[in-house]
Parts: sequence; structure tokens; C-alpha cells
Amino acid sequence: MKQRSMESSKRLNTVLTYVFLILGALIMVFPFVWMILTSLKTVPESMEVPPTIFPKELIVSNFGEAIKSLPFAKLYWNTGLMIVFRVICAVLFSSMAGYAFAKLEFKGKNILFGIVLVQMSLPSQIFIIPQYQMVAKMGLANTIFALVFPGLVSAFGVFFLRQTYMGIPNEVAEAAYLDGCNQWQTFYKVMFPLTGTSVAALTIFTAVFAYSDLMWPLVVNSDLNMMTLSSGLATLRGQFTTNFPVLMAGSLLAMLPMVILYLIFQKQFIEGIATTGGK
Repeated sequence: MKQRSMESSKRLNTVLTYVFLILGALIMVFPFVWMILTSLKTVPESMEVPPTIFPKELIVSNFGEAIKSLPFAKLYWNTGLMIVFRVICAVLFSSMAGYAFAKLEFKGKNILFGIVLVQMSLPSQIFIIPQYQMVAKMGLANTIFALVFPGLVSAFGVFFLRQTYMGIPNEVAEAAYLDGCNQWQTFYKVMFPLTGTSVAALTIFTAVFAYSDLMWPLVVNSDLNMMTLSSGLATLRGQFTTNFPVLMAGSLLAMLPMVILYLIFQKQFIEGIATTGGK
């Protein structure tokens, strides 16, 4: 009897777990489904109260209007360049800084790392004004460099890779030193290749953060041809009324690159989080 009751309780727990997981998945997926359905509606349908879920007629022309309203080729190009350069800077500088904080001993090490932690704890919005002043004084507003500028150094990347390097035994670096490697050779020939999974995860994190950045591209680049996808979509929102089907169609077009990126690198993304969390 006890064994049967234990088995029934396990089955009940399993069923309840799956029910909650399915409900959570539906809640997360619903906004994307609503976006797709709204992009195929007419304007009156998108503003009906109570709202209608399924459109009476599929209006595919909303995608054409979104493409006409925004220079998507330019927006894709600007967003792609911003993501690529931010990823390169994050991986390059964060790897070197993370290795230094994890494996090297130098004066002011703890103070400097404390500054990195303070920067991580502060909201990024407080840096917008000084960063904009720096870009404006250099005369580089409305450029790709202006979009990349806040991502030249990543406090999150430094902390992230420091934790990874701390998980690598010191004996690995000592063995490389005995084999004749200097500090730089030990870093890029021995230590850096061991962080491949974490670097892949940092790449995806940086790409997602850059893609979702809205406020900075809106502030620093006022020219529509120099905006990113997120800031360009913000221009589709009217002051008094908004064509929601066209806005949702544009949002769907803007979302596709990151969906493809995640589908390609989801294994590295999951492994990077699991490995770093375990360490």
C-alpha cells in the first residue's frame, strides 16, 4: 500500500510539474503569437474591444507597408555591424581583463575589480549623458562608432570570464610556463582556448543585449538611415494613433535575425550558462 501511494504521489507531482511548465510556456509564447496574428489584421480589428484573437481576413500587405515605411536594409546593416563590433570588443577586452583579474597579481587588483562590480550594479541609463557628451565632442554622432561606443568595455563580460578563468586550475598555466611560454603566450595559446563555451555564451549575451538596446541608439543617432532595428521600430509609433498591424509586422521582421541566431547557437547558450553556473 505504501509503495502504491508513493507511486501515485510521484505521478501526481509529475503531472502537476508538467501542467505548470506547459502553462508557463503558453504564457511566454502568447505575446509572440499575438504579434503574428495582429500583423495579419486590419487596423479596426487590432483596436476592437473586446479584442478578437483571429483575423477575419489575412492582410499580408501590412508587411509591405512596414518595408516601405522603414529602410529595413539599412536597419539590418546597422544592427548587424553594431552587434559584430560589440561582440568583438566584449570578447577581446573581457578575456584579457578576466584573465588578469583571475590569474595575475598586481597592485590595486581588488579595487579595480570592485569598480567593475559597481558598474554592473548601476543602471546603464545613468551613463547615457556622459557617453553622449563624449561622442558629440568627438563629432561621431550618427555613426556606427556611436552605436558601438557603450559596448567597447563590458563589465558583465569581465566578471563572466573571470569566473571561468578561476575555474581553470593554476597548474595549467604553470605547465605552460615550464614549457617556455611567456604570460601572453600562456593566455592566448593555452588559457583562452579553454574558455570556448563561455566565450560562445558571452557572444550570445552581448548580441542579445545589443539587439535589444533602444534608448542609446535613439539618443545618439537621429538619422533614420543610421538607426538600429529597435530604434527604427520606435518611429512607427504615432503620437496620437498607431497602425498596430504595421507595427507588429515590422516587429516580426525585426525579430527574425535574433530568432535565427538563437536557433543556431542555443546549444552553446545553454552549455555556457550551465558551465559557468556550476563553477
